[in-house]
Amino acid sequence: MTEALPPKPDAARVRRETGIIRESGGYRAFRVVNAVALVLVCVVTLYPFVNLVAKAFSSEGYIAAGEVNIVPRGFNIDTFRVVMNDGTFWTNYGNTFLYTIVGTLIAMAITTTYAYALSKPYLKGRTFFVGIAVFTMFFGGGLIPNYILIANYLGWRNSIWAVVVPGALSVFNLLVMKSFFENFPEELEEAAAIDGLTTYGIFFRVVLPLSKAVLATMTLFYAVSIWNSWFNAFLFLDDKSLFPVTVYLRNLIAAATGVQEAIGGESAQVAANIQAVTMLLTVLPIICLYPFIQRYFVSGVMLGSVKG
Repeated sequence: MTEALPPKPDAARVRRETGIIRESGGYRAFRVVNAVALVLVCVVTLYPFVNLVAKAFSSEGYIAAGEVNIVPRGFNIDTFRVVMNDGTFWTNYGNTFLYTIVGTLIAMAITTTYAYALSKPYLKGRTFFVGIAVFTMFFGGGLIPNYILIANYLGWRNSIWAVVVPGALSVFNLLVMKSFFENFPEELEEAAAIDGLTTYGIFFRVVLPLSKAVLATMTLFYAVSIWNSWFNAFLFLDDKSLFPVTVYLRNLIAAATGVQEAIGGESAQVAANIQAVTMLLTVLPIICLYPFIQRYFVSGVMLGSVKG
């Protein structure tokens, strides 16, 4: 009789018990190459922003000579003082906060409800509604028909709605959220329905509270997009008191660019680094917001929490 072969040892169990995990040479080389590549990507990504900050606090002579890299030269805050002493700047800054908050709320309301409905395979006309959304990614009505619709037919000229409504739905964000809802455990919704919740109750009390990761991500995407947008406001707003800060800063940059070499003194200093200062002031609130949302980017949703 042939003797039975001894059972093959469980490598995973041995590693857990001994606490020793041996890494192959190829894996160690991959980790080194991966770390070096990521550091280089971080450096390339951060350098423009660091250079922007350095120029914002540098004097006009060093900027004109191209001697500012990552460290400010000839520390100067004249441009910050000029911009921040302007009452119009703070009015437009407040407008931007208002447009961003209202626009993000509208966008999230439309995107979440639309995506949740499209995620249900039993929805009648589901393919048709998905097709309408995807169609708008490739085809648009054009600038002139869009202007006539918003300014003339809807009467939204010099109105907040001309800024926040036209871009309220991003099809890319819609499709991402639709895919997320499609992977949501059906057992949770069925259990909520048995407990007596309606479709709206399931959506607001079960689905949304367990979708914090995707909701935070989409909220940041929409908020950044609306905060940085300027073209709709530039097109539909005539009243300067309604401008967002991006249009205010755009006008400052346009005014300073053509006169940088023809003026002297403080005006020359303002013209030299107005672009860096205005861009820094524009991105600062988003930079302050990101740390509070970043944790949702790396945390998942416990979709496997249903036990049979």
